[in-house]
Amino acid sequence: MSAEATNPEAHAEVRPELRRRGRTRLDLRRLGRAALLGPASRDRLPDAIGHVAEAHRAHHPDADLSILRRAYLLAETSHRGQMRKSGEPYITHPLAVTLILAELGAETTTLTASLLHDTVEDTDVTLDQVREEFGEEVCFIVDGVTKVEKIDYGAAAEPETFRKMLVATGNDVRVMSIKLADRLHNMRTLGVMRPEKQARIAKVTRDVLIPLAERLGVQALKTELEDLVFAILHPEEYEHTRALIAAHAGEHDPLPAIADSVRAVLRDAGIAAEVLVRPRHFVSVHRISRTRGELRGSDLGRILVLVTENADCYGVLGELHTCFTPVVSEFKDFVAAPKFNLYQSLHTAVAVPEGYVAEVIVRTRQMHRVAEAGVVALGNPYTTGESADSDEERVDPTRPGWLSRLLDWQQSAPDPDTFWSVLRAELAQDREITVFREDAGSSGTISLPAGASCIDAAYAQYGEAAHGCIGARVNGRLTSLSAPLSDGDTVQLLLAHDASSGPGADWLEHARTPAARIAISSWLATHPDGAGPADAAPRAALSVPGLRGGGGNAVVDLPDAHVRLAGCCTPVPPDAVEGFVVRGGAVTVHRVHCPGVAQMRSVGRTSVAVHWRATADCRVTLLAESFGRPHLLADLTEAIAREGVEVVSATVEPPVEQRVRHSYTLQLPDATGLPALMRAMRDVPGVYDVSRV
Repeated sequence: MSAEATNPEAHAEVRPELRRRGRTRLDLRRLGRAALLGPASRDRLPDAIGHVAEAHRAHHPDADLSILRRAYLLAETSHRGQMRKSGEPYITHPLAVTLILAELGAETTTLTASLLHDTVEDTDVTLDQVREEFGEEVCFIVDGVTKVEKIDYGAAAEPETFRKMLVATGNDVRVMSIKLADRLHNMRTLGVMRPEKQARIAKVTRDVLIPLAERLGVQALKTELEDLVFAILHPEEYEHTRALIAAHAGEHDPLPAIADSVRAVLRDAGIAAEVLVRPRHFVSVHRISRTRGELRGSDLGRILVLVTENADCYGVLGELHTCFTPVVSEFKDFVAAPKFNLYQSLHTAVAVPEGYVAEVIVRTRQMHRVAEAGVVALGNPYTTGESADSDEERVDPTRPGWLSRLLDWQQSAPDPDTFWSVLRAELAQDREITVFREDAGSSGTISLPAGASCIDAAYAQYGEAAHGCIGARVNGRLTSLSAPLSDGDTVQLLLAHDASSGPGADWLEHARTPAARIAISSWLATHPDGAGPADAAPRAALSVPGLRGGGGNAVVDLPDAHVRLAGCCTPVPPDAVEGFVVRGGAVTVHRVHCPGVAQMRSVGRTSVAVHWRATADCRVTLLAESFGRPHLLADLTEAIAREGVEVVSATVEPPVEQRVRHSYTLQLPDATGLPALMRAMRDVPGVYDVSRV
């Protein structure tokens, strides 16, 4: 705000190319003179906000400008006598910020709050006065943008100011819209600041404000902020990029001719479209030069095609790919799958006969408005019904996944330094994924940063209760908690019922979200000895010797033959079975679908008919798969005993990634009790599957 504003002319001399084509730039000296002349007559707007009124009416022809007049008069009188570091009247700053937002299409309430955004912070105007004069909405937005007092917070003032703004943005996204425009104007006028202060402000802009602009979809602000930061933090690379652009300025530019060819193709196809050439901004040119090496004329810009309907986007794409040679690897469909910041477009690249490759962006005019202005283009996102700006369904941008996560974990980070460092790390995650909960209802989705694991999903869904998470199923298949998730995965998280369960230290290696990392670190700090289901050291398998063997109640048609049930499939009544004579004249009984049957036949074993005795008892081998925890073996054997089943033998394999396999050979008094037995074993906490061997 005021501390970040200086002379605009010194900076403009260094980078005239950064001025966006077609954008109105305020003459601060003219505005300063207009502001010093005082208010205009009561029946017209003050001359100083003529630019704002003109830009606002271009987007909102029926807007009532009387509230803007009142806001300007209060701002001008309260800031009167205050000067910026450049020597201009201070009122030029809120005017410039308001014009930036007006050009993006912000509605009247946002512009009113923008004119007043520094009054409470820098003048004697109070929030109560703003509320009484302009209403609760404007008061809330002004309060959200107002910095906390440095005298109260000291060195923590900056992180605590951003924390306050984020919390306010959770209730009204227009708070952050004003902050972004405020920072853009301050960055434009940063030229007379000391170099070290320029660098400090530029770094905060790079680490926090630019990622926030990206997440809110305000590309018009984001790209200019990137160029301004680039010029300050990387002056040599900036000058090199400027020289590259200047070197190509006198050469033949193939993009206008390619745009003419695209217009002709679409005109012949009967598709009404506007075709434009969009120059790349400085940082984009720098990135392209680093990835492609030597630049060609077509690399310095892109073709933008604007249509009316969504279906026309795909019609344009079909014509382009039919009449030109498409570069398949460059195709991206953000119309069917929009980015998490509301961005929608089709991206492709085509090769033309002259040998150039041109990147093409196809979108509707509404998509273009949202792509440039993001949440600002939504008008008032909290307006519904007839007062809304559009008949389309209103998207409320205030609680997207990334913002919900920020608001959740900041409550667990009371320390300003922790909040500040984690905030920067969280904002560095530039992609978002959505996973579905298996118990999905109307809100059965979890938004996570790309690269998040099942651990992150657990803490996002259950909070601190995720300390007891012992496993997960992803798309129906069991997986480890460290497994990374992909966009569209379905996740079922399994929690232990044992209160002593907790995370292991290795969880921090796989946690990507701040909420998960803060919760895990806090638990480990309060449990230094550990108590979670950490992987046990490998140990030998535990075996309980068999008490008796034999063929159970299977009967074969060979007198005096020794019968035994195959351990590979452990058949029980009423399974369809088949017997085979093996060495020593014994008969092994298999289920008919057992792979051992085919093996017996392949080696020429004699098949023998088998039937079951009338007695109901049987022997079966079950495999229980579970997550390791204390007392699991005792709980399983207790569940088996409650069903009146005898344990003939048991084997417990060493745990692998917290998972344990138990094999039980059991003597059942009645084969019909097998399903109930398997259900009882599955109900034991930590057991996720029971199956016959």
